[in-house]
Amino acid sequence: MRSRSNSTLKIAVLAMMAALVFASNYLRITMPIAIGGNTSFTLANIMCCLSGLLLGPIGGLASGLGSALYDLTNPLFVSECWLTFLTKGAMGLGAGLVMWKASHREEPTYPRCLSGAALGCVIYYILYFAKSYFYNGLLVDGLTPTVALATLPLKVPASIFNAVLALVAAPLLCVLIRSALKRSHLKLV
Repeated sequence: MRSRSNSTLKIAVLAMMAALVFASNYLRITMPIAIGGNTSFTLANIMCCLSGLLLGPIGGLASGLGSALYDLTNPLFVSECWLTFLTKGAMGLGAGLVMWKASHREEPTYPRCLSGAALGCVIYYILYFAKSYFYNGLLVDGLTPTVALATLPLKVPASIFNAVLALVAAPLLCVLIRSALKRSHLKLV
């Protein structure tokens, strides 16, 4: 019976994190860029990294699902929701890989959480810029390779802002949440 309630708790926490990722995607400022599309300042990356830090690699599922569901509600992004599922899911997965062991999740240290968030951000931005070049630039917008490549620097300021915000907030939130859970004698998963 204990295993069954543990599975129920895992599913509930995963769903809660997916809902938080979904809701945090609405905290964004989307701006058009001169050539080929738009860029966004958003708080969603914090929750994507936090999902992985709190849940381990399975947190990538919450990151990807919450972000893809947001894309389905926004006409600007609906066509690429499947790519968002993969890229944001990889972000949460990357952050979670550093927290693979349950003991790392139960007793997180700030340096471990920071390295997890950094790994998640690096993985995400590699995939994001590849998606921006190949999918958005070449396939959707029909730009030449040179022009598609020229659009990438226009996305850098928002990307740096989003990454720094995630690197500052997600590790701190993880340590604080885990500390509060420990004081309350609660286990997340």
